[in-house]
Amino acid sequence: MKTLYMNNRNYQPIIYSLILIVGIYLGQYYIIPTDKEEGKTDSIIRLIEENYVDGFDVEKHEEEILKSIMKELDPHSIYIPKKEQTYLEEDMQGSFSGVGIEFNIIKDSLVVVTPISGGPSERLGILSGDRIVEVDGKNIASVGLINKDVIEKLRGKKGSEVDIKIYRKGNKNLLDYTIERGDIPTYSVDASFMIDDEIGYIKVNRFSATTNQEFYEGTNKLLSSGMKKLVLDLRGNPGGYLGSAIYICNEFLDEGELIVYTEGKYRKKEEIFSDKEGSLKQINLAVLIDEGSASASEIVSGCIQDLDRGIIIGKRSFGKGLVQEEIKLADGSAVRLTTQRYYMPSGRSIQKPYGNSELEYNLEHYTRDKNKELEVPDSLKYTTKKGRIVFGGGGVTPDSIMFSEITLNYITFNQILSNNWIPEFSLQYQSRVDKSKGHNFLDRDLIYSEFKKYVKTKNSEFDLTMGEKEERDLKNFIKATIAKNIWDKNTYFKILSEEDEYILKAVQVLD
Repeated sequence: MKTLYMNNRNYQPIIYSLILIVGIYLGQYYIIPTDKEEGKTDSIIRLIEENYVDGFDVEKHEEEILKSIMKELDPHSIYIPKKEQTYLEEDMQGSFSGVGIEFNIIKDSLVVVTPISGGPSERLGILSGDRIVEVDGKNIASVGLINKDVIEKLRGKKGSEVDIKIYRKGNKNLLDYTIERGDIPTYSVDASFMIDDEIGYIKVNRFSATTNQEFYEGTNKLLSSGMKKLVLDLRGNPGGYLGSAIYICNEFLDEGELIVYTEGKYRKKEEIFSDKEGSLKQINLAVLIDEGSASASEIVSGCIQDLDRGIIIGKRSFGKGLVQEEIKLADGSAVRLTTQRYYMPSGRSIQKPYGNSELEYNLEHYTRDKNKELEVPDSLKYTTKKGRIVFGGGGVTPDSIMFSEITLNYITFNQILSNNWIPEFSLQYQSRVDKSKGHNFLDRDLIYSEFKKYVKTKNSEFDLTMGEKEERDLKNFIKATIAKNIWDKNTYFKILSEEDEYILKAVQVLD
């Protein structure tokens, strides 16, 4: 009998099956409880925790399990660990507790670009160009230093202290500082200034808890300077609080205009209308967007477009038409869960498809830019207040479209950026500048001549040859970076605006 089935191939699968079944039933037989108060997932996790042969650390694996569950929903429903949630909250609330420096990582060391005005570091006399080499007794001047490491070491509870050692050029010994952490503001309005006698400019980088006040102060300053037209720059703005986006829309609208409406399976339809006459109702408006403009940025630009309140200039926006609610968990972590979709006044949703991979979803804008796609293929058509055609299903398509031309010259530009030469050169060059004369006395041709010499000391074979436009952009960027280090972000954006094609187009349209 034994010989028969061992040598006959027809019987071997049966034997293997028997071995497998026996192997399974050699252990104890478990029935997973079906207690309604404990779901199947909880039961299985508890079963593993209490019985797995090598032991199982639930806390260690819990976050990965939660992330995996959220990933099955949509690209914007996410689980946020406690530490990340703390940083996100700080960015959105308008301040954090830290030492108060802007920094750059150059040659694997932490370089102070500028101490923040009124912050703890400025008060102690820390200077632009100082290199922080040690934090709380630990050397941080090492290969692989990244922004996340720096933030974790320098941020902390208000009133707590951190000991640092600084290398300062011209000093033989390291300088010791004990810094008491304090409140450091984070601004959602990067800049506001007059482009000319009539046209104002304001850049909003996100919609945070302080955006309303910052926007009000910025536009009031422009109005007092004689502003009659405004360029609202939302490029690269990933969104934020819905209420802040509604506030900005409100400023440009008559009372009773539909701004946006939201709706979800478990949420009733809610229409949001402008509740007063906007203080900027008489201001001619141009809004700048690009593929990095998402969510709340798209609510503002889409509303302005649907109500024919201004002209939208730039590239098609990201295409996020989902609303998340944030649920805080007991340990300080959080879940952002998509509960509603939002719709523009015309009735269109601008959410792009997300059925494929997350990577494809996030990189979709590269394909559309390369192919010069004006709108989503087969997208639904809607009409604005004045009857113009607009499209749904894939971001806000601008009224005036800008395309990027990626040339070999811009590849050279990007190589310069990736080598981090501009921050290092700027820190060296700024010591020669007479701050009292103002940024208009910065000669970009002279600066660029010095920069080319600097690059040759870094890489004698690096070819700086590029087209006229690319070279002009590079000169302007270097000048702006030096100005930001010496003065502020407002000066930085003002210099960049002189050669910014989007802004130049907006000025042309508004004129």
